[in-house]
Parts: sequence; C-alpha cells; structure tokens
Amino acid sequence: MHDAEPNAAYGRAVTLTEGPFAGWTTWSAGVDPYETLVGPFCFRVTESGEALSAFAPEPRHLNGGGAIHGGALMSFADFALFSIAHVVLKGDVSAVTLTLNGEFVAAGDLSAHVEARGEVIRETGSLVFARGLITQNERVLLAFSGTLKKLKRAG
Repeated sequence: MHDAEPNAAYGRAVTLTEGPFAGWTTWSAGVDPYETLVGPFCFRVTESGEALSAFAPEPRHLNGGGAIHGGALMSFADFALFSIAHVVLKGDVSAVTLTLNGEFVAAGDLSAHVEARGEVIRETGSLVFARGLITQNERVLLAFSGTLKKLKRAG
C-alpha cells in the first residue's frame, strides 16, 4: 500500500508504493477527509524542484455532461496550491486557503491523468501567493491562483 512518513507541515504524508503513482506523495486517509473522498490526489517534486500534482480521473469525477466536474478541478487546484507552496511551508508552519480563483479553459475527460504545475509568486511572514495551470494531455483545463495563510503549530 504505502509507507508513512511524518511531515510536520501537513500531519502525515505518505509515499505510495503501488499503482500508477508509486513514488508520489499524498496525505494519509483522515488528514483531510474531503480530499480523501474526492481524490486521491498526489504530488511529487521533480528533479528541477517543481511540484507536480496529479490524479487519475474516474467516472465519479464527471458531471452530467460527461466532462470532469468543475468542483473536482477546483478541489484539485486547492490541493495543488499546497503542493506548490510546500517548499516554503516547512517545520512548524501549516496553512489554510484564504482565496482560490479559477478560470475554466477547457473540459477534461477520462482519457489521461490530470496534472497541475505552478509557482509561488510571493511569500510574506504570514501569506503565500501562488498560481498554476491544470492540464490534461498538455491541454489547459483550468488556470488558478490563490492565497494561503500560514498558521503556527502549537507546541
């Protein structure tokens, strides 16, 4: 299944050891029950240091028109914000989403994995600003941006 690795910024990160995302990281079940329900979403850091998030769309991710539901893409965008920002959210810092903006560009389907890449635009003492693109087969499905509020962990 997966091996647990503690991660102070996110509770308990796990590295998947089986399936199409073997070697990728996700959060253990229960850390974020909503993401567990709508995902699974996962990410890895590429050799260039960029966070790459992905998920495999399933029929349950589709809307009534047969395309990936906008809510599923926005949930994935929120996950991707944290993946993108994870290099600056370290140690005793966790975060919550303050804003999440999205522009739907094209419809996704079940033909391939959906991916997200992006960048941290700015980091302050208490905020992280990031943006990114969600793609499928190199076609942009959603452009997104958001702001995360850093929270100091108790202890």
